[in-house]
Amino acid sequence: MKQAIKPFLAALAAPLMASAISFTAVPAALAQDAAAGEKKAAMCIGCHGIPRYQASFPEVYKVPLISGQGAKYIASALAAYKKGERRHATMRAVAGSLTDQDMADLAAFYEKNEASSVKPVADTGAASPPADVAALLNKGACTSCHGANFNKPIDPAYPKIAGQYDDYLFAALRAYGTERNPNVGRANPIMSAQVKQFKPAELKAIARYLATLNGDLHTVPLHRFR
Repeated sequence: MKQAIKPFLAALAAPLMASAISFTAVPAALAQDAAAGEKKAAMCIGCHGIPRYQASFPEVYKVPLISGQGAKYIASALAAYKKGERRHATMRAVAGSLTDQDMADLAAFYEKNEASSVKPVADTGAASPPADVAALLNKGACTSCHGANFNKPIDPAYPKIAGQYDDYLFAALRAYGTERNPNVGRANPIMSAQVKQFKPAELKAIARYLATLNGDLHTVPLHRFR
C-alpha cells in the first residue's frame, strides 16, 4: 500500500514551500536576454536589492531572495502576479506593467545575478532536520519537487527554497491556504491541498529549517546597480 501511495504523493506534490507557483509559464519560444533584463530591473531593486528588506503590506515579512533563483520559476511567478493568481497589490502592479518578453529577460537576469561573496553550493544532501521537521517534510513530499537539498529542484519551474527567509516562506505557505482575501492568497489547488494538511506552527517549523540551509539564493546590494 505504501509503495502505491508514494508515487501518487510525488505526482501531486507541487513545490510545497513558499515560493511555489501557479504553474503559469512565459511562452518557451521567447528568447531570454539577461543583459536586457538588467536594464529592466530598476523597478525590482528598490526591494530586492536591499539585504533583508522588509515589506509591510499586506503582511510584514522580508521580501524574498531572488538572485540565483531559476529563470523559469521567476517568469512563472511574475505571470501569476500579473493574472492575479497570486494576490499581492505591489507585485501585481509591477507585473502588470511587464510584457512576456520583459518577464523572460528579468528572469534570465536574476538567475545569473551573482555576488562576489557567493560561493557555489555543493550538490549534496541538505543537513538532516530534527525528527519532527523531517516527519513534516516527508508528509508534504517536499523533496519530490525541490530535490534532496532543496536547492536543486527536479524541474526549473519549481523554486529553490534552501536559505530563503523563513518569515517569507511562512507567509507564502499560508497564502496558499488563504481564501476570499483580496490582498493575500495564491490560487494553486495542489499547493492549497498540501498546505491545509499542516497547522501554522508546523508550517513555521518547516520554514525555519529551510532558512538554515545553504543555497544559491542571495541579494545583490542596491549600490551594485548604480
